[in-house]
Amino acid sequence: MVATSNNVLALGVCDYPEHVPASEWKNHAEQQKTLGLQYVRLAEFSWAKIEPSDGIYDWQWLDDAIATYVAQGLKIVMCTPTATPPAWLIQKYPEILAVDAQGQTMKFGSRRHYDHASDIYRQECKRITTLMAQRYGQHADVIGWQTDNELGHEGTAVSYGGASAERFPKWLETRYETLEALNEAWGCAFWSQDYSQWQQICPPNLTAVRQPNPSQALDYQRFCSDMIEEFQQVQIDVLRALSPNRFLTHNFVIFAQEFDLYKVAKNLDFVAWDSYPIGMLEFFATWESEQTKSEFARTGHPDLVSFNHDLYRGIKGGKDFWIMEQQCGHANWAQYNPLPAKGAVQLWTAQAWAHGASSVTYFRWRASHMAQEIMHSGLLQQDGRADRGYQEVKDFDTSQFVLEKVNARVALLHDYNSLWAYNLQPHNKDLNYWHQFMMFYSALRELGVDVDIIHPEQLADKEYALVVAPALTVVTPEIASYLTQCAKNCPIIFGPRTAFRNDSGRVADKGQFQLIEDLVGIKLANFDSLRPTLSQSVEQTETSTEFSAKLWCESYELTGANATHTYLNGPMAGVAAVTNKGNVSVIGALSGSLIKSILKAALGEVGIETFTLPKGMRLSRRGDITLVLNFNLHDVEWEGTTYPGVSFSTLN
Repeated sequence: MVATSNNVLALGVCDYPEHVPASEWKNHAEQQKTLGLQYVRLAEFSWAKIEPSDGIYDWQWLDDAIATYVAQGLKIVMCTPTATPPAWLIQKYPEILAVDAQGQTMKFGSRRHYDHASDIYRQECKRITTLMAQRYGQHADVIGWQTDNELGHEGTAVSYGGASAERFPKWLETRYETLEALNEAWGCAFWSQDYSQWQQICPPNLTAVRQPNPSQALDYQRFCSDMIEEFQQVQIDVLRALSPNRFLTHNFVIFAQEFDLYKVAKNLDFVAWDSYPIGMLEFFATWESEQTKSEFARTGHPDLVSFNHDLYRGIKGGKDFWIMEQQCGHANWAQYNPLPAKGAVQLWTAQAWAHGASSVTYFRWRASHMAQEIMHSGLLQQDGRADRGYQEVKDFDTSQFVLEKVNARVALLHDYNSLWAYNLQPHNKDLNYWHQFMMFYSALRELGVDVDIIHPEQLADKEYALVVAPALTVVTPEIASYLTQCAKNCPIIFGPRTAFRNDSGRVADKGQFQLIEDLVGIKLANFDSLRPTLSQSVEQTETSTEFSAKLWCESYELTGANATHTYLNGPMAGVAAVTNKGNVSVIGALSGSLIKSILKAALGEVGIETFTLPKGMRLSRRGDITLVLNFNLHDVEWEGTTYPGVSFSTLN
């Protein structure tokens, strides 16, 4: 179901024929074919163009555009236009608009201005999707569909009023059945928050004085995730019925955390995501220096890009993914938008392939003359001249990029309940789930190791040489069972805050590790949230090697494990910082060098080769090919070979 030619990487482009005169379409299609592109993505924001007023349709422009591309041998990826309900629809049904955290109703004039829980809007989406699928669903050159666009992105996953506010109590009643169970799960005895009627429960915004109940906020995040899953399923059902044998996908976004991707992607054929490596630098937030951001300002940081590749490959259990929007010049939406370095577009394309992409779609064909994305580049400039990325795509030889499997032997465990619970109460303003997760991920990538990013439940599907759980804060009995079974045959390394909360977001009655104490052999002694000026020294017991930990430190009471590292100073001096029991280790101190040291030793014990890579260089393997990727602007010498700046090479 994936559009590829001769089992090699396919290339395509996002195009908006409705943005330019029809007289230019033929020339654009001819250029796209000459460039080696295979398909064009269309119509994602075209609802008002298709249906300019209620029940009045104009299909001719889209029919003609499709015919123009097809005449050049290009295939079509069709999109449902539901990310942009038109003005007449908002005027007719203003109740579909979402409500923000301040209680203000969103207005028309941008995109994704709707409440996913709205039955009215779902029916309108079903109607327009049905009409599109009836017209194009069995077109010989329509190879697949993208649902909506970047679901939940830019803070649009959550609505705090309207249909969501109305449906939330009903969702809770289904989940908990009784108010007594809900009050217990949420700890409503705290601050006299007990509920006596379901209708008393509101979305967790505008709570007085301090933060809302974190268990309520956690459940609201789950509820909103479920609403997005239901919203998309309406379109999936229509497309499956009316457009059989075409793929269905969705274009997710950078570090998506607005909903549970494992659930939302469940009924898609494969996942896609939108890659903007330079804009991604802002996701470092406070944990990387401005110097690092400057060093990678024109290439993006290799680990931020590759993390998302590995995440989306893992969402569907290792299945190839698509890049549905690949940056090919300067973007427009980040705080800073430098021009990419020469060679960056080819580097990003090769990196995507190496991590499991079967197709890369460049955004966009021609830079827009209008509206919100007027500052965003395309393969063509606004006047139609080829931009920098055009030549790089033209010179990119896809024949060497065969679609083999990515065979990672190391797994990192990722879970959205843990992400939400962690970030609701980070206990340190400079720390969050992604920061902690990336410390472990980057350490592995710096060692030249390929990884799968999977949910704990996926441990049952594949055997690994090493499993790492950087921030598995929420542990349920089911997850505990998967971990226990895995540890019988495979080493597991846990990070701080592991198993600190149960499924409702509360701390278990017997404290951290209650469900896996037999596995880890420790109890929590204490934790320490460090100011930026504070640090804790950690010593490895056998070698007396010292490490410096920042931000977060946990100490442990031993109930069966051994202490491999202890704290040397501060209020936890002399207490265990890192422990081991059989196949299971727990790292309690956030120190990049400490984490890397422990991972390197563990990798050696299971026979996985590690490397000492220069800064900004990474190794990625697919099938029998190993790529060396240099994200530095300058040449780098490594193991007797000089690698040019902003380039990729095959390792001999």
